[in-house]
Amino acid sequence: MPVCFYSIALMVANPTAANPANSSVTESKNVLYTSGTKNSHSQKDKIAFTLPDKKGLTFVSNYIRHNDECLTVVRERSEIPFTVIDSVLTRYHLPLELKYLAVIESELKPTAVSRVGAKGTWQLMRGTAHELGLKVNRQTDERKDLAKSTRAAAKYLRDLHREFKDWLLVLAAYNGGPVPVYRAIHRAHSRNFWALQQYLPAESRLHVKKFIATTYYFEREAARPVLVAQGGPMPIAPETSDEKFSRLMRESALSLQASNELIAAGN
Repeated sequence: MPVCFYSIALMVANPTAANPANSSVTESKNVLYTSGTKNSHSQKDKIAFTLPDKKGLTFVSNYIRHNDECLTVVRERSEIPFTVIDSVLTRYHLPLELKYLAVIESELKPTAVSRVGAKGTWQLMRGTAHELGLKVNRQTDERKDLAKSTRAAAKYLRDLHREFKDWLLVLAAYNGGPVPVYRAIHRAHSRNFWALQQYLPAESRLHVKKFIATTYYFEREAARPVLVAQGGPMPIAPETSDEKFSRLMRESALSLQASNELIAAGN
């Protein structure tokens, strides 16, 4: 995990202990739909990040505020890595927004090494890398090869999605493995991330929320609207935080839906 990303230990929408299958918090209408995939049955699939009310917004705001400098640095050098990653994700019919997983895993650094020995842009463990077809020995470590490691990560993400059918659970499983996710599903009697999150390891729980916040950070720049008036562009009047968040989510949904349709048309 990158050293400059701070952890924000904020619980979001925990379900009640008496009814673990149903969250006690009413979900917000703020939903970010990403570009989506097509599965083997040619059905569209989208990532939907539903942030429960103001608590979800608070986490996103706090995370971006604490990590703004680091996120800005990553964004400034992201063009080439994102180009490579986008091409691989497109080939595997995966949502392009999964590239932001590499941001929270390694800050897009091919040489990144975690405290437990995970390496590369996608922070793959040695055993997982071998299973995914990468060479890892004294002479070669393909986890540090951006193109090859991205193909391996894409295969892993694709397989996890076939297993869990839910992208937020996929992200949790990518971080901590499938077993803790299945345990959480069993204990919560639910496959809804927000309902079962309290049963996940803290690191995996926060990993998913960091991904949501990072996705929001990168997508919001492209979603900023401008009013055209006489004399040229004019910025929209100041908004409240809630209004801004809701607007950006809606615009991201429309923009990324169009991206999804273009990808689908090309396949």
